[in-house]
Amino acid sequence: MNAIADEAIYSFGIDIGGTFTDVILHRGSDGQSISTKVLTTHLDPREGAIIGVRQLLEQWPIPPRQVGRVVHATTLFTNALIERKGVPTALVTTAGFADSLEIGTERKFDLYDINIEKPAPLVPRELRFEVEERLNARGEVVTALSQETLAAVVARLVEQRIESVAVVFLHSYLNPVHERLAAEYIRKHAPGVHVTTSYDVAPEIREYERTSTTTACAFVKPLAEGYLRGLQNNLRELNIGAPMFLMLSNGGLTHLEEVLKNPIQMLESGPAAGALSSAFFGKLDGYPDLLGFDMGGTTAKLCLVEQGAPMLAYAFEAGRTKRFMEGSGLPIKISTVELIEIGAGGGSIARANSLGLLNVGPDSAGSEPGPVCYGRGGDQPTVTDANLQLGYLNPDFFAGGSMQIDAPLAGHAIGRLADQLGLSLVKAASGIHILVSEAMASAARVHIAEHGRDPRHYSLLLTGGGGPVHGYCVGRKLGVKRLICPPSPGVASAWGLLVAPVKIDRVRTLQTTVQDGDLQAVEQSFLELEQEARGVVQESAVQHQKTFVKRLAEGRYKGQGFSLIVPVPDAALGNEQGRQALIEAFENEYRRKFSRAPSNLKIELVAIRLSVHTEDLIEEGLQFPSRSGALAAVKQVRKAWFEETGGYVDTTVYNRDLLGSGDTFNGPALVEDAGSTLVVGPNATCSVTAHGSIIIELH
Repeated sequence: MNAIADEAIYSFGIDIGGTFTDVILHRGSDGQSISTKVLTTHLDPREGAIIGVRQLLEQWPIPPRQVGRVVHATTLFTNALIERKGVPTALVTTAGFADSLEIGTERKFDLYDINIEKPAPLVPRELRFEVEERLNARGEVVTALSQETLAAVVARLVEQRIESVAVVFLHSYLNPVHERLAAEYIRKHAPGVHVTTSYDVAPEIREYERTSTTTACAFVKPLAEGYLRGLQNNLRELNIGAPMFLMLSNGGLTHLEEVLKNPIQMLESGPAAGALSSAFFGKLDGYPDLLGFDMGGTTAKLCLVEQGAPMLAYAFEAGRTKRFMEGSGLPIKISTVELIEIGAGGGSIARANSLGLLNVGPDSAGSEPGPVCYGRGGDQPTVTDANLQLGYLNPDFFAGGSMQIDAPLAGHAIGRLADQLGLSLVKAASGIHILVSEAMASAARVHIAEHGRDPRHYSLLLTGGGGPVHGYCVGRKLGVKRLICPPSPGVASAWGLLVAPVKIDRVRTLQTTVQDGDLQAVEQSFLELEQEARGVVQESAVQHQKTFVKRLAEGRYKGQGFSLIVPVPDAALGNEQGRQALIEAFENEYRRKFSRAPSNLKIELVAIRLSVHTEDLIEEGLQFPSRSGALAAVKQVRKAWFEETGGYVDTTVYNRDLLGSGDTFNGPALVEDAGSTLVVGPNATCSVTAHGSIIIELH
């Protein structure tokens, strides 16, 4: 239905961020591409996306029918959760369990905070309705679903004009019969109400996490349907009839209808695209182990990439009340690229706090009104305004010259802040740059240490509009020896969309012991999940595209309250060889994480997970044309500030588009392209790879 032809001539990638919307158009015949950055239109994000698409269609006047696919990522659904701007949502649950969202896990994320603030449930108490029904822990029906209590609940849903409802019944992950009956009844007697069942969203044990995930999905589902179908219609108005694919939080793509069933899968789609881009470009130049650092206008993200792939997690928290405190957010049970995200971007606002000290972020000027230098009404100095004063940004070439920048206006705003702090203008501007870089480096240290890694063993790959500007400072603070700046770093997340594989994850709860349980039944469950996932992948993949299957098992030693997720060996689980291989895989992972494993306890499986994905789509067709060379690339020499020198120094400015493979140059230097500026300090040497990346060696 949605599969695309092998010879798709053009592909669009559209990534909507908090400040900028990035659009890229790739030509499959010769691997060339063009891109643009447009200010995000928050009242209707589709507007900015379509403006970008129109701009590229004018730049390359191609027949729209030659566009083979459109790939999209957005932060819209994440923002809707954080800002509580979804639709009025109700919860229908088993009698006695309406308060599971309030009770949570009964765990305080901060033991010593007497004023602890837990995240408020998305569904208020008055919109949580109980129905008589009950399954036991084996999935057997104890109390049949009461038609009478369900009818009364549906009448109240209609009376209160609820737009979306989550159905979460006890132990339905083992047997969805009651959830499906209830969903069918609601759809029949309350037409127009969006219905979301936990079995279709998170068929896993742990009631609170499952309920939280399902209500979050229901909260954004009508918003997702209106937005995504509206964007598809906007594209069709441009005569682009190509199928639209969406980036999922797990770093894979799928088709529109699959996302509309479960839009919570897109919650981290934008950051996932950036992580994929980092992995892709690092692997392309022979650096499979790296830290992907992506800084935009609103946030900065960092992810660990090992052996050419971003690390994955199988749960995360949205809308934390305390950013770095586990347990302070809404638990969401989905597969996602594992990363750390902080409120530090080009639009982060700088101010003096109550002690007269400098603070930066986490609030951002975004795109409306944006930094002071945009001249759109912003009056609070931001990181971008500071970088402009430090000489890093070219006011005549901001966003490739597509935006008019008012440098004096930004200088006045920084000057006002400097007066409040009792500092000179340059001290205030440099303080902003250093402080926001240190905030990112500190968050990165915590994230890396939690995984038992040493940042000095990794390269730092810089993407986003702000990543190349701050990468040198962040890299020095982390102690890394090498920075990598890929081609077109400002639109790298959009690039990530184009190189992403089609990927579908599935999970099923199983409870059995590995040593003496029925692993033949586990093998059969894997085969069933694989068949289901392959069916979805085939609807999204290029014809004849090769697919791969990855099996994972979630288990624990019997009696433990936490579990580990380990890869399942290739041997079939139905025989003794497969059983022993799984035991060995779990014990090895346990030793890696905790140094030793108990020898006399049985391993209990909790769930199985399966992923089906395709190969990267355009890696072989990606081309970077030869350039003129470093000497021809020199644009000018201008003053730029660096911490090592303690002041402004003459800095060579290069045109990124004219740098050629094999070129070398030394810092201090600035390398400008349409989407970003690479800042290279005095103690660094640079070289350009055959694929267009700039490698910066720090000394």
